[in-house]
Amino acid sequence: MYVDETGNSNLRNSDNPNQRFFSLTGVIVSLTHVRDKMHPEIEALKRLYFASHPDEPVILHRKELVNQRTPFQALKEPRVREAFDRDLLTHLREWEYGVVTVCIDKNAHAETYRAARIDPYLHCMGVLLEEFAFWLIRRNAVGDVMAEARGNKEDKRLTKEFRDLWENGTQSVEPREFQRSLTSRELKVKLKTANITGLQLADLIAHPSRNEILYEQGLLGRELAPFARKVVEILADKYDRNEDRLYVKKFI
Repeated sequence: MYVDETGNSNLRNSDNPNQRFFSLTGVIVSLTHVRDKMHPEIEALKRLYFASHPDEPVILHRKELVNQRTPFQALKEPRVREAFDRDLLTHLREWEYGVVTVCIDKNAHAETYRAARIDPYLHCMGVLLEEFAFWLIRRNAVGDVMAEARGNKEDKRLTKEFRDLWENGTQSVEPREFQRSLTSRELKVKLKTANITGLQLADLIAHPSRNEILYEQGLLGRELAPFARKVVEILADKYDRNEDRLYVKKFI
C-alpha cells in the first residue's frame, strides 16, 4: 500500500476552514502489476507529454499539474491538456488497484482528545493500516506499506508508530493479525524524487478522494472540479468490492 496525504496535520491550523480537514489515501496494488504495467505506462505517459528522461525523471504531482508549472507547462496548450487528461483517466480506469481514504475533522478531533491530543496523521495512519490488514486477511495475503517522506522528525515518529502498531495492535486489530498480514515491522519511507510509481498514483487520486468525502458530508462548500469528478467516477466504479478491488471511505 502506497500512502499520500492531503491537507495539513497540524492541529494549530484547525480553526482555518481551509486547513480543517486532513486525509490519508492508500493505494493497494500488486507489485507485479506495478512492474509489468503501471510503471512502464506511467513512464511512457511522462515521456510523451513532458520529455521525461531516465537521468532526470519527471515526477507526477497533482498540484503542479493543475497549475501547469514546470515541467508541466505543455499543459497550458488546451489540446495537449485535453489529450493528457484523456490518457491519464484511461490509465486510472484500466490499472488494477484498490483505494482506502481516511479523512479527519481536526476541529472535532481536538475537542474529543483535549487531554491527550493524538497527531491527526498518526491517527489516520492507524485507521488506514487497520483497513489494509482487514483487506489482506480477507484474501489470505501479505503486504507492505510505503509512505512519502515528510521530514526527518516526522518520519521517525511515523516509523515508530508503525512499529508500535505491528507489535501491539489496536482496539480493532490484534498484534498477531498485523504480524500475519504485514511482511515487515518497518515502514518504508521514500522521497517524492525517488520516482515511485505507487506514490505518484496515490498523489494523483488523494485530493479528489478526500474532496468526495467532504462533498458527501456537505463540508466541501463547492462542487467537485470537473476533472476531479471524473476521477471520483472511476474510483466509484472500484467500489464494487469484488475479489480484486477495494474502495473504502472513512470520515472520522
